[in-house]
Amino acid sequence: MNIEDIDFAGHFGAIDRSVSSSERDGLPTRSVTLSRSISASAEDLWDAVTSAERIPRWFLPITGDLRSGGRFQLEGNASGDITACEPLSRLALTWEFDGDVSWVDVSLTEADDGRARLTLTHTARSSEHWRQFGPGAVGVGWELAFMVLTAHVEQPDLPLPDEEAFATSSQGKAHIRDSSQAWAQAAIDAGEDADAARAAGVRTAAFYTGEEPAT
Repeated sequence: MNIEDIDFAGHFGAIDRSVSSSERDGLPTRSVTLSRSISASAEDLWDAVTSAERIPRWFLPITGDLRSGGRFQLEGNASGDITACEPLSRLALTWEFDGDVSWVDVSLTEADDGRARLTLTHTARSSEHWRQFGPGAVGVGWELAFMVLTAHVEQPDLPLPDEEAFATSSQGKAHIRDSSQAWAQAAIDAGEDADAARAAGVRTAAFYTGEEPAT
């Protein structure tokens, strides 16, 4: 698949984004939730997000015992425990990276039109990292993963876009900036200070694109 073949506007518009606050173990947390419908059956989408053979085709190589109570390791990235695995319904796990622990919860539903809807919530403790980058720090990354996952299940015969080519293309950078701004707006909608949220969104876009933040 060439960069020119990607429907960036379609992918961007398909995502529902929200931010919320709560507590876990008595400490304040922030949650990032994204959801979208995908033209695939619930069975196929569930297999794509839980199969050790298919996960590397849209995300990262993975090893471990991929079942409830098992432990996983993503190559060069997070590891964690699988705390729930309810077929065709829900997957929950810890996300352990760089000495920190957060939590990912994935749910799957099927609409009357046969399309599957995937919802992911990533919850982390409030931290300086959140204050610096806001929800886009994880929101943009998961949104890009959703894009590649969608391509994998909807057009399985097409090669996936090259990650470096995407990240360096003008279309890819524009999409990342749009996504970062959308997550900043989701934070504002959740009650966060508008100026701080927009500034965090600019820093997030700069991180993902490798460009200096606009001043």
